[in-house]
Amino acid sequence: MKYSFESISEQINSLKANGKRIVFTNGVFDILHAGHVDYLNKARELGDILIVGLNSDSSVKRIKGEKRPLVNEIERAFIISNLKAVNFVCIFNEDTPFNLISAIIPDILVKGGDWTIENIVGKDVVEGNGGKVLNIPFVNFQSTTSIVKTVLERYCIDKRE
Repeated sequence: MKYSFESISEQINSLKANGKRIVFTNGVFDILHAGHVDYLNKARELGDILIVGLNSDSSVKRIKGEKRPLVNEIERAFIISNLKAVNFVCIFNEDTPFNLISAIIPDILVKGGDWTIENIVGKDVVEGNGGKVLNIPFVNFQSTTSIVKTVLERYCIDKRE
């Protein structure tokens, strides 16, 4: 399966020409958990088509450090693309999805509740083209960081013993 914008741009343009409402979100989605799935389901409810921009491995390393991601970009893209709510996944190498958002120009740009509307990358592009920018409040407060912490607490041998 291909996960580049170039590989799906014709389909996206056709969907837009047929009046489909395009929703875009992005993230790392490393160690997929219920919070991610809940968020993506809610994002999809905002329109007809959900496109997920996925940070590449090199992008994740720059943003989150050398130990991340735990799951590589192809596996993360495969998992995300197989969720019922998700129509397309595009891997991007930059630190932000600005270029991808500028190419797609979605009708709705959405991020999680930890983002204020003013700080959502691509806000100006989307609003400048008549779209909306929203955030979705978190209901399930899971995070990959907390999952990693739990695994370490439960399975790492304390060297003091």
